[in-house]
Amino acid sequence: MQDHWAALTALADPTRRALYDYVQHQDHPVSREEAADAQRMSRGLAAFHMDKLVDAGLLCARYEASADQPRGRGRTPKVYEPATDGLAITVPERRYELIAEILADAVADDPANAGAAARRRAHSTGREIGTRFASGRVDLIAALSGLGFEPQPAPAGRVLLHNCPFHALAARQTALVCGLSHTLLAGLLEGLGATDLEARLAPRPGACCVELVPATTG
Repeated sequence: MQDHWAALTALADPTRRALYDYVQHQDHPVSREEAADAQRMSRGLAAFHMDKLVDAGLLCARYEASADQPRGRGRTPKVYEPATDGLAITVPERRYELIAEILADAVADDPANAGAAARRRAHSTGREIGTRFASGRVDLIAALSGLGFEPQPAPAGRVLLHNCPFHALAARQTALVCGLSHTLLAGLLEGLGATDLEARLAPRPGACCVELVPATTG
């Protein structure tokens, strides 16, 4: 699970996400120079972020001479390809592995009362993720983006979540999955230390059933 959160944290950075998306959609290994030109940044900055994606297990790298490079002349360029370890990055993003882990652990913890166990597990998982993001100094919007919720700040201090990472399951088991999303996000806020916000169920068609609103007092 640690590798999974490392990958999510890496993709929460918009520059790294853009580079990852570019490499993922090419039909050939991508050099630092090509990625830098495509994203309009310096070669050094592209190299830094792409190597971080390698460290997170999202890209793999090797040295490969280009077809037009004279043999024995110059440094062999470093090229990057998507890793093939099965991490699911889709648009819109889905996190079925995450919800599956929560449900499986809940059944193992308390098979006689799996629903309540799943809610407890979702809250603790959210808190763990929030703590990991906080330790990496990732803010709330970046953390929500990394988890696939597609957040957007809204008036009155609210944060709308335009994507449900558990969409197919939520369509089949709405009450269960929306409840788990609610407690997961409550735990995430707790782990991040975002005490000024709270998670509230607010179903909207085609979006997450939860929104974040200013915390009430009293």
